[in-house]
Amino acid sequence: MERTEAGKQTQPSDAEAALRVLFLRGQGGDAAAYEAFLRQLSRHLRSYLARRLFGWPDDVEDLVQECLLAMHNQRHTYDSDQPLTAWVHAIARYKMIDLLRAKSVRESLHDPLDDAQELFADSTTEARDAQRDLQSLLETLPERQRLPIVHTKLEGLSVSETAQRIGMSESAVKVNVHRGLKALAARLRGGTPS
Repeated sequence: MERTEAGKQTQPSDAEAALRVLFLRGQGGDAAAYEAFLRQLSRHLRSYLARRLFGWPDDVEDLVQECLLAMHNQRHTYDSDQPLTAWVHAIARYKMIDLLRAKSVRESLHDPLDDAQELFADSTTEARDAQRDLQSLLETLPERQRLPIVHTKLEGLSVSETAQRIGMSESAVKVNVHRGLKALAARLRGGTPS
């Protein structure tokens, strides 16, 4: 069951249900189901990414392949109690951010990533909501974990630059980023970090 904004339960879409069944069968060892899942997911991702990266058709196919590889490598992280497409879209958004950062660095070192956010947000409201949600989630972390994540993952600073800025050793920055991301993932799954 999925929930609407008003909190009412709805039936999952046909595409969600079909993808989920194939994925779970593939997870259980059914190679044909997993191959069918990857084919259907490719079409779904191509459409999803093309809407967000309009004007960059050459990058869409590369990004589809990167997403498929990431999803295959991270398939063990999927929580079967959650909608599959939410997990898929989260991975695709991270890959889009990576692409946009790389393009930003190549094209201009002075253009902030925030300006590129409009390319992959469905609407300005969705972008603001996502930013607010991310900020709220980050606020649940202790400062020693939150600051390294903000500086390295959101602002794009190197580990060395982050260590200098916040007065930590480079290894402490890496450890706190790892622990913070693990804690955030646990919170998103509704559990506690181990």
